[in-house]
Amino acid sequence: MSHDVRIRPISPEDWDGIVALEAGAYTALGLSEERDALESRVRASPATCFALDAGQGPVGYALAGYVLALPYPEHGYPDLTRAEETTTAAPHDRGDGRNGRDRGDRNLHLHDLVIDERLRGRGLARTLLRHLLATARSEGYERISLIAVNGSDTFWAANGFAPHEGVAPEEGYGPGAVYMSRAVPDVPDAPAVPDVPPVPGQDEVS
Repeated sequence: MSHDVRIRPISPEDWDGIVALEAGAYTALGLSEERDALESRVRASPATCFALDAGQGPVGYALAGYVLALPYPEHGYPDLTRAEETTTAAPHDRGDGRNGRDRGDRNLHLHDLVIDERLRGRGLARTLLRHLLATARSEGYERISLIAVNGSDTFWAANGFAPHEGVAPEEGYGPGAVYMSRAVPDVPDAPAVPDVPPVPGQDEVS
């Protein structure tokens, strides 16, 4: 990787950059969220949301990507049209009578991971994922889930995620969306992400 990187908590100064990265990744797909919804995901779980900076030579570091993750029961996921209700914790109806998000649940939902399109293909998504999985382990989560959109399920499958049959995301996530999950490594030296070279077309996601 040619860029030095650092991963840190998201700060208020990051939001213009995060909104721009999110819009660039999802507007054309019809999946972009409002800023208030994005900010609410971080308020719900600031300890599991991160910014990634990449070194840019003499000008120092610049925002190169971010990841938003928050606790949701297994098979649950955010409604893209709504902000998190952090006091009542009420995501969309899962169809099984469990509408509220259980803060004691052992599942962490990786809602969004975006890398600046100019820096894709350098393994930065894997770097963020490794950091998130290590954080999930330290926070006591047992599984991590996500919804793969726009054909990104091949990337996630290469990083240990498996699809769940019969868990069809709502139409708001676009055609072909796939709910996937994997176990969080339970010991510090376990490989959080397979240490394999990037595969063209599979080494980065949005």
